[in-house]
Amino acid sequence: MSVTIKDVAAQANVAPSTVSRVISDSPLISEKTKRKVQKVMDEMGYHLNYNAQMLATQSTKTIGIIMKNSTSEFMHSSFFPEVIRGISALCSRYDFSISLTTGESEEEIFADTVKMVRGKRVDGMIVLYSKKDDKVVPYLIESGIPFVVIGKPLIQSSKIMFVDNDNVQAAKEATDFLLNLGHKKIAFIGEDDQFEVSEARLNGFIQAVKAQGLAVSEGYIKNIQFDPHHGKQVITELMGLAEPPTALVVSDDLNALIVLTALSEKNIKVPDDMSMIVFNNSVISKVANPPLTTVDTQIFQLGYESANCLIELVKDPQMFRKSVIIPTVIVERNSCSAL
Repeated sequence: MSVTIKDVAAQANVAPSTVSRVISDSPLISEKTKRKVQKVMDEMGYHLNYNAQMLATQSTKTIGIIMKNSTSEFMHSSFFPEVIRGISALCSRYDFSISLTTGESEEEIFADTVKMVRGKRVDGMIVLYSKKDDKVVPYLIESGIPFVVIGKPLIQSSKIMFVDNDNVQAAKEATDFLLNLGHKKIAFIGEDDQFEVSEARLNGFIQAVKAQGLAVSEGYIKNIQFDPHHGKQVITELMGLAEPPTALVVSDDLNALIVLTALSEKNIKVPDDMSMIVFNNSVISKVANPPLTTVDTQIFQLGYESANCLIELVKDPQMFRKSVIIPTVIVERNSCSAL
């Protein structure tokens, strides 16, 4: 026979209502009592009836995750598996589940979002990107559901809770790292410029170059959208310039892998012939040949803090909409050398 709340209450020598409040993480119950009751629940093998809890609390104990792009592209990203790991770690602490959008296009991802909200399938949402002309964030604002954005929102940023790095400053520091090694001809390779993070890192690059009294050549600014063929074309264009760059700032480490391959095919060695600094500090930058100097954006912490902010917001929808900035740090490896 299954263990009931009354059984737990009798064993813990508390009222059944106290056990119910412990299960709902009520602030009315002391941490000491919560630990005591939780220990008894574990020892007796009590398992929460989630359907009953949902009816009683009007909560799904589920967070919706809105993907940047399709699930097939997600699996090839160095950023998203790690940010999901951070979100999952925090959700596990509070016994929340996660639900991902599964659409294969922008329209399908938006439709998934609407279904989650209208169907009351989730208590809140985490948007894993900030993008120009995005339909998702305006819809979430209109719906009134609690949500958090990873990245600086492009609309109503003072009214939206978000978690981010200071990507302008991080890109300035990455560029300064190369400038301090004596490089004057530095190119920037970004991602899709529709996303706020790409624009912020480009702005930081430009600020660092101009601060040294150097001109910013449009020919030194490129974008790659995770396409090896396009990557080869970009490297061909850069190395075909009258004054080709001696160093690269690459905004994503998966793109950096594409760039490394394209350089190798042209017999351009890193760091002997070309220095390179990248972003994210995922496993890609660690196992690349050579291992890549990188800006560690602490992806796990971005996910962890976004989930923490959202659960706080779910519990208190009227709370102040704060922003959390996760610091970055440069990790030196073997892809940069003095000019």
